[in-house]
Amino acid sequence: MNTEGTEEFALPLSRQANERLHAVIPGGAHTYAKGDDQYPEDLAPVISHGRGAHVWDVDGNRYIEYGSGLRSVSLGHAHPRVNEAVRRELDRGSNFVRPSIVEIEAAERFLATVPTAEMVKFAKNGSDATTGAVRLARAVTGRSRVAVCADHPFFSVDDWFIGTTPMSAGVPAATAELTVAFPYGDLPATEELLNRYQGEVACLILEPAGHTEPPPGYLAGLRELADRHGCVLIFDEMITGFRWSEAGAQGLYGVVPDLSTFGKALGNGFAVSALAGRRDLMERGGLRHSRDRVFLLSTTHGAETHSLAAAMAVQTTYVEEGVTAWLHTLGERLAAGVREAAAGMGVGDHVVVRGRASNLVFATLDENRQPSQQYRTLFLRRLLAGGVLAPSFVVSSALGDADIDRTVDVVAQACAVYRKALDAGDPTPWLAGRPVKPVFRRLA
Repeated sequence: MNTEGTEEFALPLSRQANERLHAVIPGGAHTYAKGDDQYPEDLAPVISHGRGAHVWDVDGNRYIEYGSGLRSVSLGHAHPRVNEAVRRELDRGSNFVRPSIVEIEAAERFLATVPTAEMVKFAKNGSDATTGAVRLARAVTGRSRVAVCADHPFFSVDDWFIGTTPMSAGVPAATAELTVAFPYGDLPATEELLNRYQGEVACLILEPAGHTEPPPGYLAGLRELADRHGCVLIFDEMITGFRWSEAGAQGLYGVVPDLSTFGKALGNGFAVSALAGRRDLMERGGLRHSRDRVFLLSTTHGAETHSLAAAMAVQTTYVEEGVTAWLHTLGERLAAGVREAAAGMGVGDHVVVRGRASNLVFATLDENRQPSQQYRTLFLRRLLAGGVLAPSFVVSSALGDADIDRTVDVVAQACAVYRKALDAGDPTPWLAGRPVKPVFRRLA
């Protein structure tokens, strides 16, 4: 791999595989954030396999990987404890005509880990869980409007959210109009929204924390607003779950939502998500009440035994091995190293690390300190050339000291090129093709 200047770094087999992907899969990937448009032109590795914090592409290149599985593989690839739990269930059958005993064990284990919830229902992806929460909120309140946090990038593939994005084609306007937005951290603006739509808002849905910590009293203030206006408070804990604490952000900050949704880290790459919350709300999706039934979550594969076994193994590993604390330690070391490397190359105001230590992202800023897709392209290209696959700096617990040291070295080399581009006033000569693109955009 090359690490200097504008030398060519080619992935011929990955390039061929990407062409095959686009021929049979719309977008060339099953998740837009994994698309080759998110990477420098012709430098989108197609993965062969992974172990721990490393992955190998089909060209034979080895990378230190960050943001593994879009933050889902927090213990590292092919984690032995998780794989062993999965193997035990595979030989016992994965799906039956009635609930398996594993479903009871997994639900009890989850509720012991997240004691602020009273009932839980499992599914396969986060979108199903958040949509289930929204439907339940609408049913119990008799209201139609959904209030989403405008500062959080994604909640669901379903119409109630996608209709609010630039990729709203196919979503009826009448559906999109039922979703309104509030800013994170601004209680007066949220109260104004609730007053404007007095008696119409079924729920407030947000990630309890993001790249910045909640302002003091903010989450408790939302709790009070939701109670006063009779709407349901939903925490989307897809990212914060386990990475903030084993019990999620709600366990760390001590504010209890009515409903919450988990996924990503819950299965360490195996497909499992969860909708959890207050018993009186969750029971509306059950059989033991006399009101109208809510079609909450009913998925053929939602309780596959091997995925639930993976979830239980993940929770056990987090608790017994102190994984959350270790993720923070790793992230703090990485963030310090990256900041020092960027400052040393004179780009400390342009390559900026943000977020909680267990969930780091980076911003690439131009000469005017504005976000730049061109400079992101340059930075990603140099990282790839140095053997670091990092759409973010989100760590997994499988990283070692040598991995972080190597990453910081590669970042320093990338920052040296970044400095040259800033001095030239134009990063184009270092891009070798079109810039990377935002995931949410109106045109392909």
